Amino acid sequence: MSDTEQAIALLARGTDEITKREELEERLGYDRPLRVKVGFDPTAPDLHLGHTVIINKMRQFQDLGHTVIFLIGDFTGMIGDPTGKNVTRKALSPEEVQQNAETYASQVFQILDESKTEIRFNSEWLSALGSEGMVRLAAKYTVARMLERDDFKKRFAENQPIAIHEFLYPLAQGYDSVALECDVEMGGTDQKFNLHVGRQLQQQYGQKPQIIITLPLLEGLDGVQKMSKSLGNYVGITEAPPEMFGKLMSISDELMWRYFDLLSFRSNEEIASLKADVGGGRNPRDVKFLLCEEIIERFHDRDAAVAAREEFIARFRQGQMPEDMPEKVLSTGGEGVGIAAALTQCGLTASNSEAFRMIKQGGVKIDGVKVSDRSLQLEPGFGGILQVGKRRFCKATVE
Repeated sequence: MSDTEQAIALLARGTDEITKREELEERLGYDRPLRVKVGFDPTAPDLHLGHTVIINKMRQFQDLGHTVIFLIGDFTGMIGDPTGKNVTRKALSPEEVQQNAETYASQVFQILDESKTEIRFNSEWLSALGSEGMVRLAAKYTVARMLERDDFKKRFAENQPIAIHEFLYPLAQGYDSVALECDVEMGGTDQKFNLHVGRQLQQQYGQKPQIIITLPLLEGLDGVQKMSKSLGNYVGITEAPPEMFGKLMSISDELMWRYFDLLSFRSNEEIASLKADVGGGRNPRDVKFLLCEEIIERFHDRDAAVAAREEFIARFRQGQMPEDMPEKVLSTGGEGVGIAAALTQCGLTASNSEAFRMIKQGGVKIDGVKVSDRSLQLEPGFGGILQVGKRRFCKATVE
């Protein structure tokens, strides 16, 4: 595999879509670093792991020798991004934007290489446009095109008000790409419309249109909903190491691979090797330890990661686990088994209904970690201790 092919494989990992992939391959061969932009509307600067997915991808570009632009949307933040909103969004004051921007910067440099990062504020060029420039910019896009955007279309159909200034947000974001002469812009799947506006505006200004990379929203600890503080299924990057370790150990074995793809800096080959190890009988819990340690080391340090692992193991061993407990091999024909059925087959619950009820009450644990996802699937190769309440245990293996 050539260097370019290896770079494409790394950059494509975990992405939702690359527009246009063949253009990215071409530009990776340029005799200069690519300019890679990600915009941040500084409204909620306290980051969790879901926010870091795109920052990790920025770091991968840096490791390949390219320049990343961490764009603080101080001007667009005062407009208020309408994406996904059914109502007009409250704009921030200049003071709020500046305070949030500073908090962002202090957190992202735990991931990004500061020496390879340009921090820019889009007020540099958008404030300078003035009234005439903004009118000229607005003339480059039509209302009909704006109403192709799902949230605008929905609000228009429901007779919900859409303020004129909200149309300016995607235009302003798109003009950022013109001002910065971007080769690549990345964003969440919910930003796809805005990213394409940038590509179209670059063409109108005589520039080569940027490649667009969209990344998915990271599932939370429950494996169902997107990671969100309001849903309580998140891991904050400033949380204490033991808390981070315990939360990450609670994810399902299947979700663990999703987290490796989106959160780990391990190579594709390393992750493939770990998958092969688990397929060959290695306990997924041991691989999950590696993921936990890598993430905690990134936001704290190596000693903190090791200490968190040792504390987790000690807490697990001291959790009144009986030395002698029943063992059960669950034969599933290679299809895996749901957590409720596993508990019932192990004799820990009388029925699947009781199993679901115990999960809802917080009375089910795997290897000492509480289970909250009633749809959790135990895949072939799983091995661990199932616990219901304080006294019912079973060492289970899934085949």
